[in-house]
Amino acid sequence: MKQSLTIGWLYPELMSTYGDRGNIFVLTKRCEWRKIQVDIKTLDFQTSDRVIEDCDLVFGGGAQDRQQGLAIDNLLKKGPVLKKLFDRGVPGLFVCGAPQLLGHYYMTGDGKKLTGLGIFDMESKHFGKEKPRCIGNTVYRWDDTTIVGFENHGGRTYLGNIQPFATVVKGSGNNGEDKTEGAVYKNCIATYSHGPFLPKNPHVADWLISKALEVKYGKKIKLSELDDTLEWQAHEFILNKRA
Repeated sequence: MKQSLTIGWLYPELMSTYGDRGNIFVLTKRCEWRKIQVDIKTLDFQTSDRVIEDCDLVFGGGAQDRQQGLAIDNLLKKGPVLKKLFDRGVPGLFVCGAPQLLGHYYMTGDGKKLTGLGIFDMESKHFGKEKPRCIGNTVYRWDDTTIVGFENHGGRTYLGNIQPFATVVKGSGNNGEDKTEGAVYKNCIATYSHGPFLPKNPHVADWLISKALEVKYGKKIKLSELDDTLEWQAHEFILNKRA
């Protein structure tokens, strides 16, 4: 059976800091190498609910406070259809600025409160110059594996009744206080990991692809193996710099 996936990309022109668009390239190539057809749909200001409903996986990247402010009013209109999508298991990856807007609210560095979609039970706040930015390579524990990344954020995120994505080994993660990194809602991952994130974490990329295929076709589909030598070398390089 020929397989295909439609990946929705939230506001690519506004939200793609620190190489986040590389995550789209990784998802696309890892599918194409397996003969899985990929269609990338831009989810921007003019996108209809019908286009969103047809997505099998959703990605949102990071952004500065100004760009988040430009996107939020339109994103709020998309909230109900996105929540419906995620509640039926469609996976997503949301980096830094994107999950801040998917929580209850994000307080910008100048004190403006951006009401979020409330899909993730969490709140985020930028403390301005009172706290230094969280910057540097990161190492996290995800189940029985490691994940690595790069963080550069002024906002701090505090979780409510929601599971963190990972546990901090090195870096600040959500807030530099409680050792949590990101959050998980159904099959959606929130993370502060830039870099971009997926090139150095092929196991996370394949988890997202597997979940997308499973939800679309109604059964678990085993992915064919790929040669990830270079990907794991990049992963190990960051891992070994944690000391």
